[in-house]
Amino acid sequence: MSIILGIDPGSRFTGYGVVRQQGQRFAYLGSGCIKLGDNDFPTRLKMIYQGVTQLIAQFNPDAFAIEQVFMAHNPDSALKLGQARGAAIVAATMAELGVHEYSARQVKQAVVGKGSAEKAQVQHMVKHILKLPATPQADAADALAIAMCHGHSQQNLIKLAGQAHKTVRGRLR
Repeated sequence: MSIILGIDPGSRFTGYGVVRQQGQRFAYLGSGCIKLGDNDFPTRLKMIYQGVTQLIAQFNPDAFAIEQVFMAHNPDSALKLGQARGAAIVAATMAELGVHEYSARQVKQAVVGKGSAEKAQVQHMVKHILKLPATPQADAADALAIAMCHGHSQQNLIKLAGQAHKTVRGRLR
């Protein structure tokens, strides 16, 4: 069993989602957004760091997963997104959590089964998989999807390791 904190970084809203994974099953623990408002940018970065630090203290996750930077049409937006990611990553590393990064395509593939899925499809599948009573806000749904993507990724690594172990044992006989 592990607790996974997923982060969908942004310079106005940073989504977070926390799930407990046991085998192939996920249980919802919490989600929401760190609302950064119209503060100056350095203050928003500080708020991301503090917010993620508080989430880590509250949920005591075993793993931290975050979305990778994608190349936006606006270079300034991409730079700000990278800095927001950095603030969240520093909070995780200060808590001695490993950082696991996933592309938006990987996240969509893991949760929806299609790397080109729309935001609404991700929200729907997150609601369905976690058996939520209502559709989560988009940034929170993305963060929950990132956390579940990490869980699926770890399960796949365990399966591959088991298959490799069986292959090696078979050759030794």
